[in-house]
Amino acid sequence: MTDIGFMWDTFLTLLTGVPLTLELAVTSILAGSILALAISLLAVTGGAIGQNIAGAYVFVFRGSPLLVQMFLIYYGLGQFRHGLQDLGLWWFFREPYWCAVLALTLNTAAYCSEIFRGGLRAVSSPEIEAARACGMSSVLLFRRIILPIAIRHALPAYGNEIILMIKATALASVITIMEVTGLAGKLIADSFRAFEIFIVAGAIYLAINFIVTRMLMVIDFWLSPHMRIRLQS
Repeated sequence: MTDIGFMWDTFLTLLTGVPLTLELAVTSILAGSILALAISLLAVTGGAIGQNIAGAYVFVFRGSPLLVQMFLIYYGLGQFRHGLQDLGLWWFFREPYWCAVLALTLNTAAYCSEIFRGGLRAVSSPEIEAARACGMSSVLLFRRIILPIAIRHALPAYGNEIILMIKATALASVITIMEVTGLAGKLIADSFRAFEIFIVAGAIYLAINFIVTRMLMVIDFWLSPHMRIRLQS
């Protein structure tokens, strides 16, 4: 029999881990998106050398498991403690939170760079030529024409990556971070009631991703005024 009272208590306990889960996700997604934009621009405008550097980065971080990357950063780099102390970086790598953020950021940057690269390449030549014919500078052309169109093209795939990253924050629990999954593991160790606890943890992730998907739909609607006009006509 399912114990509703126990599940409610579990829900209240796991709810305290939601801020840390969101903090991990938001920090990693923002930092990863900035890095991904730089990598995608390098791939699109950097010639053969830029393409090779961007391709190598994507190959390494997309081709290896996120869990392995997290272990390498948190446990692996601990072997080089003295070197990191000499460089003044030990304060960063000794904290599991920053190691998790770094691993999530580097991983999502690899996926997002490919998404952004596809979005940039989807901007048609006539749109660019029309903007140049209006006398736009390169910076204004990128800011007013290329970037908005690329974002609109990339948004569906980028939304999927955001949701994947929210779920990937659960891996941070393996390096002692007490976000939702970490708290769930602690409760299971105390009560041995894995079924009810994981049901509640799964429901919390579902609720978070439900809100995120609705926010993405609003952004997509806002970025596509031409589609709204077409549907109304």
